[in-house]
Amino acid sequence: MAALFPYLEAGRIEAGCDEAGRGCLAGPVSCAAVILPPDFKCDLLDDSKRLSERQRDKLRPLIEREAIAWAVVMVEPEEIDRINILQASITGMQRALEALGVLPEHILVDGNKFRPYKDIPYTTVVHGDATYMSIAAASILAKTHRDELMSRLHEQYPDYGWDGNKGYPTKAHKLAIISHGLTPYHRRSFSPDLTAPSLFDL
Repeated sequence: MAALFPYLEAGRIEAGCDEAGRGCLAGPVSCAAVILPPDFKCDLLDDSKRLSERQRDKLRPLIEREAIAWAVVMVEPEEIDRINILQASITGMQRALEALGVLPEHILVDGNKFRPYKDIPYTTVVHGDATYMSIAAASILAKTHRDELMSRLHEQYPDYGWDGNKGYPTKAHKLAIISHGLTPYHRRSFSPDLTAPSLFDL
């Protein structure tokens, strides 16, 4: 596993932020914020995309137990359609920060876009989930909480395979939309025209 940095600057309370589900056709975007203790150690911790489902599920309770504070917030498809996925992701991460109950002194954000939150300085980091422990931890919580939700929603709408694809645009998922239409959990702005399958790039 990668050797991640424990913080950007020692001696201050840093919160790592990340999201999961940004590229999905269905379901919310899941946004997490995590403050880890400065002496937190875990050799398995890494970017959630580089871990297996089993590894992520193993890390989730460890992070939730050991973190100084953590929060996961879902931004629903209706809001994603209204404000766009980038703004929904940033809004969700800021709501997760608000839900921490501990005010960070600095914010680390995966990616290259963010908006000022209160008067707290922040740093955006491309591939931050593979660079800093707090962002990696946030990526794992965002991913596991969202996957759990999509598996539950699959029980309501089994035709779309959300227990496997988690709402991502697989060929089977796109064909299911064409065959069965959109559910209340689909993002309308991501699925504009069911009569034009070419838009789905099958």
